[in-house]
Amino acid sequence: MMKLRRLFIANRGEIALRVLRTCERLGIETVLGVSDADRHSVAARRADHVVRIGAAAPAASYLNIDAIAAAARAAGAQAVHPGYGFLAEKAAFAAACEAAGLVFIGPTPAQLEAVGDKLSARAHALAAAVPVVPGGSAASVQEAAALATKIGYPLLIKAVAGGGGRGMQRVDSRADLERAIDRSMAEAQAAFGDARIYLEHFVAAGRHIEVQVLGDGERSVHLGTRDCSIQRRFQKLIEEAPAALLSTQLRADIESAALRLADQLRYRGLGTVEMLVDSASDRFYFLEMNARIQVEHPVTEAISGLDLVEEQIRVAEGRPLRWRQSDLHLEGHAIECRINAEDPTRDFRPSPGTVERARLPVGAGIRVDTHIEPGTEITPFYDSLLAKLIVSGTDRAATLDRLRGALAACDIRGVENTVSLHRAILATPEFAAGGVTTAFLPEWLERRHGAAAVLR
Repeated sequence: MMKLRRLFIANRGEIALRVLRTCERLGIETVLGVSDADRHSVAARRADHVVRIGAAAPAASYLNIDAIAAAARAAGAQAVHPGYGFLAEKAAFAAACEAAGLVFIGPTPAQLEAVGDKLSARAHALAAAVPVVPGGSAASVQEAAALATKIGYPLLIKAVAGGGGRGMQRVDSRADLERAIDRSMAEAQAAFGDARIYLEHFVAAGRHIEVQVLGDGERSVHLGTRDCSIQRRFQKLIEEAPAALLSTQLRADIESAALRLADQLRYRGLGTVEMLVDSASDRFYFLEMNARIQVEHPVTEAISGLDLVEEQIRVAEGRPLRWRQSDLHLEGHAIECRINAEDPTRDFRPSPGTVERARLPVGAGIRVDTHIEPGTEITPFYDSLLAKLIVSGTDRAATLDRLRGALAACDIRGVENTVSLHRAILATPEFAAGGVTTAFLPEWLERRHGAAAVLR
């Protein structure tokens, strides 16, 4: 067991600040690796030490394994926290850290390999008696066509090495299959350096339910469910915990399945098991496992009272889990809105530029995770996330009331953003009732011809 004294943060933006806050509280010295675009960021000003790792383009900096490992070792760090995105789920990065004598704050390289490859993850899920969506891999258009006939349309084409919706295409008929496969393979190759794809039956009325798990390599616990069904083009916009309108039995079955998978892997660290619940039948299926901290982790922190970055660090130090499952109690409700630099009235066109005003709400039950302030440059190099607005309350109704007020107090200027979209979604009776499927937001936007009228 080690005591972590100096930590290298291999990320940027709000997640870099999130890790910094926990390190400050724990008395851990921080070294932040930055690209040229982030030398003057809020995180760079707050870290104890700052090291340049490369040019602004991610391939030259935040995706440069050799540069990050060398910088962390030269800075005298004992461990590396990868955050989310970039290299967080790359087995090669975890292995490079270990080879450099650095502790990777996350799962083992073997575990990252096991769940990072979506076909391998499906195999592990089946071995753990977790149901999976009907589907399989295809090496040619002919194989894909035969498999599609077997599993039925509509279907999804997914990247084997994928995540975050990249490389994913919906196909409704045989006539669209070949073109969709070409697009999916090209996008997968560009995003992950791996063009392999597989097919899954598309559940039209499905809810995206996930379970937060935490393991120490010997045993695992879960921290309840989250509902991430408010999505556009497979990108999450709003997440809440716990998932509403699940029967007691269904919730218990989903949580138990997630734990079986974590135990099957002898999982180490923080992870999220993502499921698809068929609203028509209440059957659920394994989608994937994200072997890192999630963007939406604050809603789980709100209902559990835990600091999940601290738990990651404790496991990385070699400490056993502090609780049994029966020791964990989840209370209240929490909802997170991702505020992005995009224009929802123009098909969510990215909106790089300079933040001129960033007035964000404060108050009881309100948390804002952000890296922006007046003068912050939003560049086209990175993800468009500006801030995460997290609101909690005693129950879902109270949380919604508080969230509406918090959104009304948001005033971000200089770049177009999605605050107006969130306000409009919360005003819908469907979202207020809870339990919407992943089809809700695309259909709602389509009915409003791009939502321009309601969002301006």
